[in-house]
Amino acid sequence: MKLALYLPNFRDKVTVRELEDLTALAEDLDFDSVWTLDRIIVPEASDRGEMQYPFGMLDEMGKQLPVSSRGEFLQGMPLLPWLAAKTSKVRIGMSIIDTPYRSPGVLAAELATIDHLSGGRLNVAVGSGWMPEEFAAASAAHIFPKRHKHVRETLEIMQGIWTNEVFEYHGEFADFEPAGFGAKPVQKPHPPIFFSGLKDPKRSASRIAKYNLSGWIGIQDSPEDIQRWRTEIQRELDELDTQRSVDDLEISSMIWFVITDQDMDQTPRGKGTNLLVGSAAQITDQLKRYKEAGLTMPFLWPPFQDVPVAKTLDDLKRLKEEILPKIDAM
Repeated sequence: MKLALYLPNFRDKVTVRELEDLTALAEDLDFDSVWTLDRIIVPEASDRGEMQYPFGMLDEMGKQLPVSSRGEFLQGMPLLPWLAAKTSKVRIGMSIIDTPYRSPGVLAAELATIDHLSGGRLNVAVGSGWMPEEFAAASAAHIFPKRHKHVRETLEIMQGIWTNEVFEYHGEFADFEPAGFGAKPVQKPHPPIFFSGLKDPKRSASRIAKYNLSGWIGIQDSPEDIQRWRTEIQRELDELDTQRSVDDLEISSMIWFVITDQDMDQTPRGKGTNLLVGSAAQITDQLKRYKEAGLTMPFLWPPFQDVPVAKTLDDLKRLKEEILPKIDAM
């Protein structure tokens, strides 16, 4: 099982030094990758629990973000070139890039440069976004009703720019004549691309098959959820008459992670379940279940609050040194 660290850049208060310490430890512990979070704004309405939709449009998550509108969170995209400079081994990425907030051609060209800065260690994860308030703040309110189509066009434009000397595209969100966009990515034919799916396996499988994507990323998925997603993605791949198998994909999920001194209540509560929050024994048992279910790379996600970075640093060491050997021995 690979390990990925989800940096807590989305917090009421986080320092660059804290992110640096976490990243350095992930590299020292031979983690597969380090990821940032894409969050442009926190609406003031969130502070009152009055957002238009709950987080991720997932009903059990509530209409209030865990970070205040006055929080001093850091943007995920500018951290990618910083991560490239701060590391030499781990792969880097942002989960997930909400494509409607970015011009597809500009995004493709900038990601190619980041792949060079990292020496070919960039992962690209894309999704459609879900928060109308954030679309408005990103000057993309008009895209919200067609956000899934924007993802499709972005995938086509990125792959076209990355694999052709010059490229042209004529779509709804981008329309340009043949042009060169500078350096191609170091990775050939291009960096691995992941699709974020929270609710619709059919859409996830369609994107994976059509664009030959490398993996799927969920959020707070239980082992049972992972089994269900794998089964449904494979069913859709089969119906699309593709040779792709879910076994060839990186199956990941962003999961809150804390090692506690005592057992925690892990009663299923949907996305709010303490999946990887618990004692070392509980987390060992849960990771064994995840491995059996087919989760190939958990994104270890330090909670938004109440857990200092110093605690997370210790937990990551314990996970790597005490718990993971038991999982690998299965």
